[in-house]
Amino acid sequence: MKIFKWIVIVFGALLLLFYFLGMPYLREQTKKHSPERTAQYEAAGITLKVNYSSPSKKGRTIFGELVPYDEVWRTGANEPTTFTTSGDIYVGGKPLPAGTYSLWTIPGREAWTIILNEEVPDWGVTLLSGGDKTTRDPEHDVVQVAVPALGLPSPVEDFTIEFDVISQDVFMRLAWDQTEVLVKVNP
Repeated sequence: MKIFKWIVIVFGALLLLFYFLGMPYLREQTKKHSPERTAQYEAAGITLKVNYSSPSKKGRTIFGELVPYDEVWRTGANEPTTFTTSGDIYVGGKPLPAGTYSLWTIPGREAWTIILNEEVPDWGVTLLSGGDKTTRDPEHDVVQVAVPALGLPSPVEDFTIEFDVISQDVFMRLAWDQTEVLVKVNP
């Protein structure tokens, strides 16, 4: 019984050591390849902010290969992308209360599903799956909207999220490789 107790103590200590030392080290290393970026928009007393990590194309085919079609993607690299609004807004015509949400997408050939979820998990994918399975819990989805996938005339090297104003409407623009999507995000 004493040996079992010591095994549990040692295992627990190793887990804590990994959590407090290993995870920050891994985050720092992954940021070298997919740096953190922020997109921000302010108007009418509301601030919209997206924090994400921006992976590079590096000669790869992105959508349909690196990022499979019709599967949930954590949308970026490293930790989940977060979308914060300081006031109530509409995303694709659906109401979204003020707050911070994790941003997920389901890329498709013709359209993407944009998902805002009230949970913001630590990493966004399971380590045991090698990053293939997300940790998103669909029961906590707040908004899901479908938007068309648009082609680009030339490839975008780094995954980019930014805000654009088009005909007095605010859009969140996601672009990478030869694809972009525009999501209406108006107050």
